[in-house]
Amino acid sequence: MSNGTDRPAALVQSVDRAVTVLEILARRGDAGVTEIAAELGVHKSTASRLVGALEARGLVEQLSGRGKYRLGLGMVRLAGAAAARIDLPGAAGHVCARVAGELGETVNVAVLDDDQTVNVCQALGPSAVNSYNWVGRRTPSHATSSGKVLLAYAPAEVRRAALAGPLTAYTPRTITDPGVLARQLSEAERAGWASTVEELEIGLHAVAAPVRGAGGRVVAAISVAGPSYRLPERMFAERAARLREAAAEIGGSLGNPG
Repeated sequence: MSNGTDRPAALVQSVDRAVTVLEILARRGDAGVTEIAAELGVHKSTASRLVGALEARGLVEQLSGRGKYRLGLGMVRLAGAAAARIDLPGAAGHVCARVAGELGETVNVAVLDDDQTVNVCQALGPSAVNSYNWVGRRTPSHATSSGKVLLAYAPAEVRRAALAGPLTAYTPRTITDPGVLARQLSEAERAGWASTVEELEIGLHAVAAPVRGAGGRVVAAISVAGPSYRLPERMFAERAARLREAAAEIGGSLGNPG
């Protein structure tokens, strides 16, 4: 019997073959198990198992009565998720600029990348204190309004990993208690927006709302940030309402009817 040391290698080989099956169908349009097996250089039974696993996940589908397979609708879902990220800066740019002009502060759109938040689009308002470019910068999700929104709507395993910490303190007001952060994430999910009060930088407040792509899945967050004296907590709900309108407009460009 195997001692299990070769199991990881076998799993990697299976994944590689499954991806190759998808590539074959993408190139050929459709193919039967015999044709797939020939291209993979494997026995027909092996190809059949691979195709069966992909079919069970909706990534391939069988053509009725022809015994051949083609890419399934599950691929559309995955492609849509990737396309949303690729198209996001273009879809959000003019909206960010308009909202920044209205609110007078810096507006950013960000996405979740592992346990960090990455800004992909930015517009400076006429009252912005400085012109620092946040695009491409990774920021701690637990200490930013965008990060809290993205974690609030993230899959359960992503949320659990973030709450497992450690939660680094960037200012005396950074939330470092997992229980407190968990409650904030639940409230953000309920309310449809999140905020930070001097949690990343002293004197900096921010509010964010979720951006939904095709299928209603949250793909990004749009935020407004400004100095505490111009963006006090009593204005958070009002700013959140405007951001939610902007988020719906961006989402429409990404295939979400709202």
